[in-house]
Amino acid sequence: MSADDFRRHAHALADFIADYHERIVREAPVLSAVAPGEVMGQLPSHAPESGESWDDILGDVGDRILPALTHWQSPNFFGYFPANASYPAMLAEFLCAGLGVQGMLWQTSPACTELEQRVLDWLAHAIGLPEAFTFRPEASGPASGGSGGTSGGSRGGGTSGQSSGGGGVIQGTASEATLVAMVSARARARGQLGDDARLIAYTSEQAHSSVMKAAMIAGIGRDNLRLIPTDSALAMDPDALRSRIEADLRSGLRPFFLCATLGTTSTGAFDPVDALGSIAQEHAMWHHIDAAWAGSAAICPEHRGWMCGVERADSFCFNPHKWLLTNFDCSAYWTRDRAALLDALSITPEYLRNQASDAGAVVDYRDWQIPLGRRFRAIKLWFVMRHYGLEGLRAHIRRHIALAEQFERWVRADDRFEIAQPRSLSLVTFRLRADDDANRRLLNALNDTGKLFLTHTVVPTIASPQTPRFVLRLAIGSTHTAHEHVERAWECIRAETDRIQR
Repeated sequence: MSADDFRRHAHALADFIADYHERIVREAPVLSAVAPGEVMGQLPSHAPESGESWDDILGDVGDRILPALTHWQSPNFFGYFPANASYPAMLAEFLCAGLGVQGMLWQTSPACTELEQRVLDWLAHAIGLPEAFTFRPEASGPASGGSGGTSGGSRGGGTSGQSSGGGGVIQGTASEATLVAMVSARARARGQLGDDARLIAYTSEQAHSSVMKAAMIAGIGRDNLRLIPTDSALAMDPDALRSRIEADLRSGLRPFFLCATLGTTSTGAFDPVDALGSIAQEHAMWHHIDAAWAGSAAICPEHRGWMCGVERADSFCFNPHKWLLTNFDCSAYWTRDRAALLDALSITPEYLRNQASDAGAVVDYRDWQIPLGRRFRAIKLWFVMRHYGLEGLRAHIRRHIALAEQFERWVRADDRFEIAQPRSLSLVTFRLRADDDANRRLLNALNDTGKLFLTHTVVPTIASPQTPRFVLRLAIGSTHTAHEHVERAWECIRAETDRIQR
């Protein structure tokens, strides 16, 4: 493909993408109607021997790929937490691919590393994180989150270098961030307690499954992760946590890691970070905060109350790729103890050695993540923050929360329904005042219409605090979602309820 061909095809592809987004706003069903195996059945069994035309390739995208997609960018996508996209982020992804940077070391592209450091500092300030989580000079120094010192030696000085103070990094997902936090905690605990200590981790019964998966991958194991009961708001119960820790200590076990959640997947519950941070500090545990979805809302000052106590945490993450107009994948992770992170993940073969790294004067992000290689993801966050500005990003979040408030009012006004748990930001959980089977039938009927997409969870509700019930979730977060889409969703819910109750 020549440079001129590339220019021509790139213009055509931009038109294709813009047309796609305009179409899914107007008409496309949210869920695909294809059967399992149908897409594979339309594709040749072997790769072509000769190259094919661009027109044929793009034509197949329209004919065979698009009909088999779940349209995450549809304004009628209310199912999982969003993975919203924006045109500035798309352009940045295009630029990222065009530049072809592999940013594993500072040396392999200094701008890739230093832009990420600066943008993560911007973002930390924008959501109200303490300075100790940034690369700024005043943030350097030992962690204070209940840990004391670290287990490893220094890899060089300087506030922008590898080993001292805190800082942020872009991970692929919050699941990766949780794993990085856990292995950092493990390295610090083993440095203090020795390799033979049986380490115990703690999280809520409502926490994301990625915490369990991190324990499995890190070698901690399922049996050494305690799922702590929750209160009536489905937030982790500090008294239950303290009791479990005391029981483990009596058995000779060593608490080392606590994961709190701000905005659980099921209902958007917020763990009491301040109280949990005190317990973590008391027992010298690494305190990680998973705010994968809700963290975006902290860009609005009025939605930061639930971050009280974050100053005690050792690490914090949220996903701009969920609700901050930055295309997947982009998970922002900060630590105030980068030395423990490096102790856990740094290894330097001869072929990666270079003068800047050996001097400890730079950050090498390959030491801050599971894989070695990394894309230039910071450029899309940079584009988004510069294009919209903080005011534009706040308006985006506030608009969705206002739409969820309106939907909640409609649900409360219809006596056939009940709110399962109080609205959390832009997430509303609700159900029919009927048995679980009726609610399952309603969910399936709604999704079968193609007009909207909802998901469900099973949790205790306000009306049934002792018995988990089948609950519908409506999560507002698509870039294109406006009042008319939420209103049509409610009209569809009411109509399908009328039909199944006849």
